[in-house]
Amino acid sequence: MAEQGLQFQTCISAEGELTLSLVNVDFPDPKEDEVLVRVDAAPINPSDLGLLFGPADITAATYSEVDGRPSVTAMVPEAMRRHIGARVGHAMPAGNEGAGVVIQAGSSDAAQQLMGKTVAVLGGAMYSQYRVLKVSQCLLMNEGVSAKQGASCFVNPLTALGMVETMRQEGHTALLHTAAASNLGQMLVKICLKDGVELVNVVRKQEHVDLLKGIGAAHALNSSDPGFMGDLVSALTATDATLGFDATGGGTLAGQILTAMEVAQNAKMGEFSRYGSTTYKQVYIYGGLDRSPTTLNRAFGMAWGLGGWLLTPFLQKIGQAGADALRQRVADEITTTFASHYTCEISLAEMLTQAHLEGYAKQATGEKYLVTPNA
Repeated sequence: MAEQGLQFQTCISAEGELTLSLVNVDFPDPKEDEVLVRVDAAPINPSDLGLLFGPADITAATYSEVDGRPSVTAMVPEAMRRHIGARVGHAMPAGNEGAGVVIQAGSSDAAQQLMGKTVAVLGGAMYSQYRVLKVSQCLLMNEGVSAKQGASCFVNPLTALGMVETMRQEGHTALLHTAAASNLGQMLVKICLKDGVELVNVVRKQEHVDLLKGIGAAHALNSSDPGFMGDLVSALTATDATLGFDATGGGTLAGQILTAMEVAQNAKMGEFSRYGSTTYKQVYIYGGLDRSPTTLNRAFGMAWGLGGWLLTPFLQKIGQAGADALRQRVADEITTTFASHYTCEISLAEMLTQAHLEGYAKQATGEKYLVTPNA
């Protein structure tokens, strides 16, 4: 018998109005190789906000009720509407990942083996009370691991592992990471300590420096300090890091990182070259915490690159066997290396209240929200 439950949906009209709402939907019985999961926990990641809000001005949102349920509306600026044509008029569920208990299973042996078990899922539409998924989309949690512990099993852990694997594949020996006090950043610190990889962490507040040093980070730099560039050059010289992952995206930080890498590498050259260091330096932008233009000062020679990095293309590149190995490591270390910490737990309805929506929309470092659809 099909289950019925609430699902969070986001829709943008042809007139540019974003509507966020809760809708009652039917969740069908699972097919042979599928399971029905009662979703107990789903995190709100920065990568979820692009679908949730699109380019709408959420600071000017209107909060109301429709049919007894909360609803939020906001306008997409006219200049941005040409970017949303593909999603106009389509009510879209959201939530990249989550975890819960399998309450129905298809007839296949693989599906039946998951019956009653806690699984983590990377499948989209996780801000729902239920979700029908293929067995291949589910990661079985070890005995005793709760849905809340397993909810952030994919996006942050696999991104952090992907950064280290990218470093190895591209011939670098050490890493730099910005906005490094996040859940993801703390995971990366633990991975690098465990795997013997040198890591330079860049944050914006002294309390974040203290947090990272408290979990063992050797290099934690505050970009707000007057001596930041000098400290950055020193850390890059000590670690020989020539690969950076930047979560901010906009502003001057990516250019500062490349410049400091160039200074560190230039100092190691035996002779002067007007083209700069011959050591290749790379910064990948993987987030958009700063929406302003990316500004480069071009003070870093000619052997450099600036590009984008996303988890899904990376997983496709390493293949199924490589991705499965990373997933299994996450499952085995979900309460240690990959443990996530949440500052607030909210229901589906609370996602649409002004206080909570404005909270998770800020994308503040160290402030992570967890949605509990069936609380």
